[in-house]
Amino acid sequence: MKIAAQLYTVHDFLGTKKDMEMTFKKVKEMGYDYIQLSGAGYIDDEKADFINELIKIYGLKICVTHMSYEQLNDELESLIKYHKMWNCQYIGIGAMPEQYRNKENINEFIEWANKIGKKVSDEGLTFTYHNHRFEFEKVDGKTFMEIMAEGFNDSVQILLDTYWVQSGGADPVSWIDKLKGKVDVVHFKDYGIKDNQEYFAEIGSGNFDWYKIIEACNRAGVKYAAIERDSGEIEAFESLAISRNYLKEVHGL
Repeated sequence: MKIAAQLYTVHDFLGTKKDMEMTFKKVKEMGYDYIQLSGAGYIDDEKADFINELIKIYGLKICVTHMSYEQLNDELESLIKYHKMWNCQYIGIGAMPEQYRNKENINEFIEWANKIGKKVSDEGLTFTYHNHRFEFEKVDGKTFMEIMAEGFNDSVQILLDTYWVQSGGADPVSWIDKLKGKVDVVHFKDYGIKDNQEYFAEIGSGNFDWYKIIEACNRAGVKYAAIERDSGEIEAFESLAISRNYLKEVHGL
């Protein structure tokens, strides 16, 4: 299992070419060889070419992305072209649009994802869906997450986010095991409690048992674990460095 930096963690530093180059340079210097491209906004030919230059300059590999629903829906051909240029296997979506997050429309989203997944698969790539907390709401005795896991075809994987699984009242280890063979990428994000409120913690500083999570990832055949922190008191680049060092020093990853 390879460790990546989820660039959404530092999305405030992806808005300009200068910031993006600084970000790629910094994560490489921290010891990351893999990144998830997320938080960089709309991707066009010019931006895609610039990103390709940066990964070559800094010796980075984009292992997975998060692309918007709109661009996936309207410009999938271009996105596939960009991912092939970057040598990136996994095209992801960060969440389903709000109009689908209900009993009446969840199956419509599943049909859409299956259609996108099939087109992506036909091009030799893999489509993946990233969960948040709302997927663990129940409808007629089943969570949206269970409904999606059962409804997605073989062309759609789930990018499991450890923090949001826990926040939704479920067990990350159980879900990693349950998705064996359909969860090539996970988000490593620790879960902390302070003043009776949950918060995004640096890896190793929260409440997760990372030994058990890593063992489950190995059982499930996870290929990439992308470190992410949505927000927090520690500066974003320092947060990525703390988490990277913990996994390297404590778990040899």
